[in-house]
Amino acid sequence: MQHARRNISLLIIAQLIFVSGSVITVTFGGIVGAKLASSPNLATLPVSLMVLGTAIGTIPASWLMNLFGRQIGFIGAALAASFSLWLAADSIAQTRFWQYCLATGLIGVCLAFSAQLRFAAAESVDVSRAGLAISLILAGSIGGAMVGPELIAQGNTVSDNGFIGALLLAAVLFLIGAVVLLFLKLPKSFDQVALNAAMPSRSVSGLLQSPPFLLAVISGTVGYGVMTYLMTATPVSMHVIDGHSMEDTAAVIRAHVLGMYVPSLFSGYLITRYGERNIIGWGVAIYIVTVAIALTGQAIMHYTAALILLGLGWNFMFVGGTTLLIKTYQPEERFKAQAINEAAVFGTSAVGSLLAGALLSQFGWTLVVISTVPALLLVTALLVLTPTLVARTQK
Repeated sequence: MQHARRNISLLIIAQLIFVSGSVITVTFGGIVGAKLASSPNLATLPVSLMVLGTAIGTIPASWLMNLFGRQIGFIGAALAASFSLWLAADSIAQTRFWQYCLATGLIGVCLAFSAQLRFAAAESVDVSRAGLAISLILAGSIGGAMVGPELIAQGNTVSDNGFIGALLLAAVLFLIGAVVLLFLKLPKSFDQVALNAAMPSRSVSGLLQSPPFLLAVISGTVGYGVMTYLMTATPVSMHVIDGHSMEDTAAVIRAHVLGMYVPSLFSGYLITRYGERNIIGWGVAIYIVTVAIALTGQAIMHYTAALILLGLGWNFMFVGGTTLLIKTYQPEERFKAQAINEAAVFGTSAVGSLLAGALLSQFGWTLVVISTVPALLLVTALLVLTPTLVARTQK
């Protein structure tokens, strides 16, 4: 129990640091991209490459952690992220768009490793407390939502160029994170009561034939994909197209990130009381309200309300999906199942992020928002059909 509490505390600190780096990259990505790129259509490419890097890094991250352990994976990712942030700062100083894109892509790969923090937390406690452990790790991102913008605000105190200053401060923060992670003592195995505990280890196709596993993966995939898609488009839509200030744009992104992670203070409890499927359903409903608000206008208040609700909906779908996921596989299937989930989640997010900039520049904010509706309908259909599909597979 003592090790579990210490591990959770250290993992929360690590989550804070990784999220702060993500917030800085998302906030700067489209804006720096617009300054350095040769075409407006390429403005969101740096953020898209961050998400693509995360997608590409998911399977190697699972494989390397299976081979060397999660602690080494986390420490290596923190050190690599520090280097990547320095590389991003240098690219701005040298006005090299390609180098900035390389740096954000590398940051994305590092974030693929940090995505495993929630699994490390879940494996540190009994399965009955996994939802709470996952939500606590995501709650650590509240600090990241505050630290990231604060580093942006303090950037001018380090360098004449505020972008460069903020990135260098973040690089130092990741070095501190690598030191913190040295004190982790993660269990080599964990207790788990899987839904199909009596079954032998399944292949990838076998896992994908499990309706609960499919629901868990798709809810996380759609929840994360829609969030990334709209979040990537927001800074460019607000600052570049609508002319809102950089300060207002950063404030909206900060409110969005808080909307993503503050609910983690209570979403674990809600999952324990009401179950994963209900929480996922609530997340879909909140996304629908988000779409409605985003379509009513493009003033600061519309962006703020829509992005806060976007964060809340993401939290319910992502935490609900992750908690359901760990109940659908056996211990020996964990890295395989987690790799499938992470590849689907971040691969879809990468596609959405890549599409966001092009669709925004060609068709505008309204079409970007409307185009999320089919994905939400898909999750709704799965929520309705999963109990029936489970009943059929058990016959």
